[in-house]
Amino acid sequence: MELDLQQLTTEVCRIATEAGNFLRKERRSFSRERVVEKHAHDYVSYVDKESERLLVAQLSALLPEAGFIAEEGSAVYKNEPYCWVIDPLDGTTNYIHDNAPYCVSIALRSCTELLLGVVYEVCRDECFYAWKGGKAWMNGDELHVSKIENIEEAFVITELPYNHRQYKRTAEYLLKQLYGVVGGIRMNGSAAALIVLEAGGKVTDFFGSEYFIEGHHIIATNGPLHPVFQRLLKEMPPLEM
Repeated sequence: MELDLQQLTTEVCRIATEAGNFLRKERRSFSRERVVEKHAHDYVSYVDKESERLLVAQLSALLPEAGFIAEEGSAVYKNEPYCWVIDPLDGTTNYIHDNAPYCVSIALRSCTELLLGVVYEVCRDECFYAWKGGKAWMNGDELHVSKIENIEEAFVITELPYNHRQYKRTAEYLLKQLYGVVGGIRMNGSAAALIVLEAGGKVTDFFGSEYFIEGHHIIATNGPLHPVFQRLLKEMPPLEM
């Protein structure tokens, strides 16, 4: 059976928004005493777990033939034809400190490709979404990447993973190369990206492969700037895998 991706995306937006409303409500009485450190500087709370439980229940009902890759492990993938990839609270550290942004992030993939993506940003009540071949949207407005071609005008978002021993050298290299060169650098504390491909942008891994869904090293740009960042990362010292 062929999936109606547009209709599925509409339902996923509804589900993500409901989970976001739960996060917003819980933030008003959030207790830091109920936060657990999974790894060094990597946190989880009862809010993450309950948000994931709500998402798994509703997404399972929406598409029973799909498995899950879930941030908190409440559901699993067993080689089903489809797979939900969910982060019930992307930006937990931000949430703990009541600092924007934090999101509900949901994607659906087949064995080989991404089919839809939804990111609901709680603090600004913004729902970003796209489905394969359906363009990219935010609260009903179509999204487009910028046309900037000069690195000096680029607004760069880079994230620093919690496993600092593996990524510290990479982070230091990128900051050294970009600081004072680009138009601005930010670290949002949430790894959720907007729906770049359907907005006209380009996404690859660090090494230029467009099959990036299994990896951890991703570049997402407006397209014209992609060669600049590929070249920058190609010159980077070898990653510690």
